[in-house]
Amino acid sequence: MRKHIVAGNWKMNLAYDEAEELLDALTQKLDEQPLDENTMMIICPSFPYLELAEDYCHVDPDDEENEDTYFMVGAQDVSANDNGAYTGEVSAEMLESMAMDFCIVGHSERRAYFGESDEMIAKKVNKLLEHYISPIVCCGEVLAEREAGKQFDVVRKQITDGLFHLNADEFANIVIAYEPVWAIGTGKTATPEQAQEMHAFIRSLIAEKYGKEVADNCSILYGGSCKPGNAKELFANPDVDGGLIGGASLKADDFMAIATAF
Repeated sequence: MRKHIVAGNWKMNLAYDEAEELLDALTQKLDEQPLDENTMMIICPSFPYLELAEDYCHVDPDDEENEDTYFMVGAQDVSANDNGAYTGEVSAEMLESMAMDFCIVGHSERRAYFGESDEMIAKKVNKLLEHYISPIVCCGEVLAEREAGKQFDVVRKQITDGLFHLNADEFANIVIAYEPVWAIGTGKTATPEQAQEMHAFIRSLIAEKYGKEVADNCSILYGGSCKPGNAKELFANPDVDGGLIGGASLKADDFMAIATAF
């Protein structure tokens, strides 16, 4: 049975003390209201705060035998290179050495602002899998593509070129996040029907490539202005397995409301 997932993408936000306050508030809320066993929370802070998040994620950090965690920790990006003279880059090996569980790849902002291609995203996926980190791979169309009726062609190409070089065992470690780019930070949201339509389409692509069992076990997240007010309706769809949450993940109350909306 595939997991429900809420992944908080903090993007480039929060000073150190603000990050600490947010993590403290989240863990207190999770103490009071633990998530159900089929729901996973992932926190993806900026690189400088990864170790801080890792410290907070353990329910009892002083008990080495207690492996219970409040949430999993992920990075927001990774280099396509192993190591070397790449100033400012962070490698998959570095993330593995910090016990990272997940890493976002191919976010629409990386595609738009840093020119990341599907080929580059495929390389990053490979590096993460080599180091036992699960990629959260983003896909989605911009407004002009949606208005032109090209959204399915766009998403098909992104998934095919970015992921379908993997074998079935490798693909089993992938989480997909569908981002209707026109709904990110704009206040617009895809309707539950639009979200379900695209998520079902993505799952059908996976089934065609790898078979129904692999497709049924893949968590597909919605990543476009998901908030406490619309999370329950979005998550009620059979192919929407959770959300990649931006702004709402920066407020403990809002993020918890989304995490408990299943």
